[in-house]
Amino acid sequence: MMMQATCLIVDDEADIRELLILTLERMGITADSASCVTEARTLLKNRSYNLCLTDMRLPDGDGLDLVRHIGQHHPGLPVAVITAYGSAENAVAALKAGAFDYLSKPISLKQLRPLIESALRLTVPETAEAEQQALLGESPPIRQARAMIEKLARSQAPVHICGESGTGKELAARLIHSSGPRREGPFVPVNCGALPENLIESEFFGYRKGAFTGAQQDREGFFQAAGGGTLFLDEVADLPLPMQVKLLRAIQEKKVRKIGSTQEDPVDVRIISATHRNLTQMLENGHFRQDLYYRLNVIELKMPALREMPQDIPTLASRMLEKQAGLLGIPLPVLDKTAEAALMRHPFPGNVRELENVLERALALCDGQAITVEDLCLDGSSPSKSGGAMVPGELPLPEYLENLEKQVILDALQKTGHNRTAAAKLLGVSFRALRYRLAKLGLGKGD
Repeated sequence: MMMQATCLIVDDEADIRELLILTLERMGITADSASCVTEARTLLKNRSYNLCLTDMRLPDGDGLDLVRHIGQHHPGLPVAVITAYGSAENAVAALKAGAFDYLSKPISLKQLRPLIESALRLTVPETAEAEQQALLGESPPIRQARAMIEKLARSQAPVHICGESGTGKELAARLIHSSGPRREGPFVPVNCGALPENLIESEFFGYRKGAFTGAQQDREGFFQAAGGGTLFLDEVADLPLPMQVKLLRAIQEKKVRKIGSTQEDPVDVRIISATHRNLTQMLENGHFRQDLYYRLNVIELKMPALREMPQDIPTLASRMLEKQAGLLGIPLPVLDKTAEAALMRHPFPGNVRELENVLERALALCDGQAITVEDLCLDGSSPSKSGGAMVPGELPLPEYLENLEKQVILDALQKTGHNRTAAAKLLGVSFRALRYRLAKLGLGKGD
């Protein structure tokens, strides 16, 4: 933490100002205070601060006026707002206006301290620029995504990442986490579509010993595991409606109650969610709660589809082949120009994940020197040793059955745009069973 950190407190209630000043001084932070927007602007003009805490309601304006003023005239200064208890609309409005985070009255010191510590760690690490390059490419769509990720890393606002399956939504979430003040905390990814409905609450919030049959000891949930870091809710649209209600409360109040517990515990997590599904349509159909949608979708990041940036495909393909050849310990084959051109023309409904799977398969089929159009199998064909369709008798039975199973799985992935949760449902197996088969058969690795 900075040794000479300074904070500006803006609140018209003297007792709250005194409480905040005392708390900050115990943390080794110097604090100035103002009782209105006009006083705050004067102090901001005459002194530099590392953090600003402001109430939403002030005698000569509101906290949003000050948030916007700071964003325009002091863009490097994180500002957190203090809202009335249960005022979710004000909190969301402040985050949209550019606030770093928010606190609800009555102010909890257990929530105040982590917020202050996060704000004072906002300096972007030297490795941030290098990490951003993990999203390869120089096309306008991917450049815009990288710029948005850099901006989002400086906030604690909930982010919803939308985009087709396979566009790298989890990678984007990891970059937001690793480039921001929570980078030293855990990043906990959760595939909401893979959780059994009867266990979903205990997985998220944890439970106390004896809460139900089989609960032999206390266990923490995803929220506690992500404490001080980021909780990434992938395929959040798959959450059942009852769980959506409980998730909403946890996000609004920043507290969770373990199953079997009589009290709520404060949690310090940043929420990033993602889905490939159309949440707006789900809202209209009543399959997703509107209040939860507005809490998760405070800021939206759209990941571009691969077909929107065909000029980046050669760069992506080169890096993927280099990585896969290195893992296999084999010489790196050349991707010939005809094959490269074919990749740039292909629509890739499964996006980057599909490109990775295509190249992994091509690497296994090529002669070791060069990857050709035939090795890519972009028309969906599955070559056999004889060049045609496989028939029993051409291969030993175990190998024939393995190839057959591979093709069935690849077909299911192709039909679902390489969405593994959807592919598992199509195949009539569990998500975990499909993941096991993919690993055993040496198929794709996910995005």
